[in-house]
Amino acid sequence: MKNLVCILGPTASGKTSTAIWVANRLEAEIISADSRQVFAEMNIGTAKPSASELSAVPHHFIGHVSIQDYYSAGRYVEEVNTFLESYFITKNKIVLCGGTGLYFNALFHGIDRDSVSEHIRNGVNSLIENEGLEALVDALRKTDPTLASQVELTNPRRVMRALEWVLAGKPEKPKRNLPEDWKITKIGLEVPRDILYQRINERVDIMLEAGLWKEAEELFPQRHLYSLQTVGYQEIFKSIQGIISEKRAIELIKQHTRNYAKRQMTWFKRDPEIQWFAPEDQAGIAAALGFSQGI
Repeated sequence: MKNLVCILGPTASGKTSTAIWVANRLEAEIISADSRQVFAEMNIGTAKPSASELSAVPHHFIGHVSIQDYYSAGRYVEEVNTFLESYFITKNKIVLCGGTGLYFNALFHGIDRDSVSEHIRNGVNSLIENEGLEALVDALRKTDPTLASQVELTNPRRVMRALEWVLAGKPEKPKRNLPEDWKITKIGLEVPRDILYQRINERVDIMLEAGLWKEAEELFPQRHLYSLQTVGYQEIFKSIQGIISEKRAIELIKQHTRNYAKRQMTWFKRDPEIQWFAPEDQAGIAAALGFSQGI
């Protein structure tokens, strides 16, 4: 039986270290499910695993495309499926680690490419081109305020896809994308909100000490790219342009990251298959994965 173990949860919840621990126990490799860590030029601001972490266990789908490339959930699914077909020829276990709910959902349930008509897609494209992201967000909030509260509203591509889906009548996705005989175990990491927010604030400080500001300055000439429309870079870009102060930019990075973590938890909590644990509860995670039974 092929075993796919998912380690998921909000940013700064300890997914990377937990995934490495699980992968070592299973003698497995790790697939990243992070929509920003795929980009080669974005390192500090995306909290990529460190060199020592990457060397501890083979990782895949980290830094393998350029920010110049358009990278979608559909492309991610195609690439991961191709990789798994090859990987599972000789191995039976792999760990999928990340916090991008859209990637998990697309991998598990597939993407219905025919669910949105060209007319709807063109209308949404026209709206953002002529009136900007704010108009797109307003339209999503008016048509489906619940969905709007769960989407990363600073990410144009995700707002566009969400609005297209709503306008298309919320078509259902296929029930399962992966083979029926694959065993999928979903482990969610949950941290008390006050502690999680503290960890997020501390992580931003560590990123800044590691050179996040300089990294953003180097990427500033390409700030229009879709890949850079994300927390951590956008705030610094505004400071570089003189729109906000450096102090305010740092405050907003922390605030927007906390907001993002909240949306991540809202997304994941909808999935009844996820078993939730504190990141330090290795005994509970081991029991859920059946280490004692030699999974």
